[in-house]
Amino acid sequence: MNTWVVVVVLALLALLGAPLFSIIGGIALYAFDQEGIDTSSVIIELYRIAETPTLIAIPLFTFAGYLLAESKSPQRLVTLARAMFGWIPGGLAIVVLVTCAFFTAFTGASGVTIVALGGITLPILMKEMYPERFSLGLVTASGSIGLLFPPSLPIILYGIIAEVSIDQLFVAGFLPGILLVSFVGLYSVRVGVRTRVPRVEFSWSSLGAALKGAAWELPIPFIIIGGIYGGAFTATEASAVTAFYVLIMVTLLYRDMSLFKDVPRVMKESMVLVGAILAILGTALGLTNYLIDKEVPQQLFEFVRGNVESKVAFLLILNLFLLVVGMMMDIFSAIIVVVPLILPIARAFQVDPLHLGIIFLTNLEIGYLTPPVGLNLFLSSLRFKKSILEVARSVLIFIAIMGMALLIITYVPDLSLWLVSLLGIQ
Repeated sequence: MNTWVVVVVLALLALLGAPLFSIIGGIALYAFDQEGIDTSSVIIELYRIAETPTLIAIPLFTFAGYLLAESKSPQRLVTLARAMFGWIPGGLAIVVLVTCAFFTAFTGASGVTIVALGGITLPILMKEMYPERFSLGLVTASGSIGLLFPPSLPIILYGIIAEVSIDQLFVAGFLPGILLVSFVGLYSVRVGVRTRVPRVEFSWSSLGAALKGAAWELPIPFIIIGGIYGGAFTATEASAVTAFYVLIMVTLLYRDMSLFKDVPRVMKESMVLVGAILAILGTALGLTNYLIDKEVPQQLFEFVRGNVESKVAFLLILNLFLLVVGMMMDIFSAIIVVVPLILPIARAFQVDPLHLGIIFLTNLEIGYLTPPVGLNLFLSSLRFKKSILEVARSVLIFIAIMGMALLIITYVPDLSLWLVSLLGIQ
């Protein structure tokens, strides 16, 4: 079959909404067939990754994240954050930012955060007289902030694909993640001061009641981070502990969900996402094998080396490229397809794989928001019944703010690597 016919057919299928894994798989199958290689080479990759011990962390953390999102945990955490930060100018905006970042870190899917928390947080911001454009932009942008914090699924997946320590990646993402949240938080404070949004008077009794209400959610970050870096368990074991803890919390302690009615439904919904990730992972790795066999990474490297002389220029080009990737692909596909191609080039320019991972994920966070085809623009448009143009306008200032943070993260590698070196994480 003529190659151009295959390209046109696959492009039309993609435009008609065919699942991404089927498009990637189709390309891989056709490519191997043209080379006279058995097409079983594609599915062999799925068997290979099934033997990766760290892969089990993905379904377990996803399940825990979906349980949290479907329970009343969002309301309890918003109440707690409001009691803690509501007295600050722009405090409610910071509450929304921190809460959304927390949930994105757990689900690994910013769309889930927008859908699950958007209906709670946007009306609260509007009720407290925050500007509509700012409120819409904040909720949309906050949905993609949090991917640098543990137990982020994209971090785990990057670690698997790049063959670097997931524990080190969790540490490496902490300070850059704080920088991103701080930049957006400072802008929120500025908006709160400029628009004179009413503050919530601080009250020890309100804080105490909020702490009591969220008493079972508060230990979760300490269980994960403290357990991993205290040597109690690995990241994979942490996923099992977290999933079990959250299950007991929402069904027996808070009784937000029925063990026999709600939990099977949430389990099914969360595993649909995991299944999609694994399907993309298997087909994309098959395609990656073909690209490696055809020496595409080496050709890219030779092209870059012949046209880019400095590390500074390479990093700038890398950022622009990854922003486009973030617009066009979901984060899981982007990691699987693109990382094997750029990793050898980055190493040649002496970019540490840990630092590259943080640059990669930060770019994709911003790419989710970037017009005209950033995924979160469409999700936000559907969730809040606003036009794409209106949503795009609302996020432009947040793209600029996150872009400034990205430049610091890119050109100050110690921001990602210093804490790893200090703690001596292996």
